[in-house]
Amino acid sequence: MSVLSLRLPNSMHTHMKDLASQEGVSINQFIMLAVAEKMAALNTKDYLQKRALRGSRQKLLAVLAKSPDVEPEAADRLPG
Repeated sequence: MSVLSLRLPNSMHTHMKDLASQEGVSINQFIMLAVAEKMAALNTKDYLQKRALRGSRQKLLAVLAKSPDVEPEAADRLPG
C-alpha cells in the first residue's frame, strides 16, 4: 500500500472529518472512497466517449423503426 501526504485547508479537513464520521468511516477510508468515485466517473466518461464514436445514427434509427408505435403504459407515462 502507498502512503500519500496531503495538505488541506483546515476548514476542508474539519468538514471531511465530520462527513467521514457521519458515514461511519475513517478519514483515510473516506478519502480512498472519494478518489475511487472520481476515478470511476472519469473512466465512465472516457468509456462512453469511445463507445459513442463507434455508434451509428443509421443503426439507431433502424432499431427504433422496429419498435411498435404505441402509447406507453400508465406507469411509464410522464406526469403532466
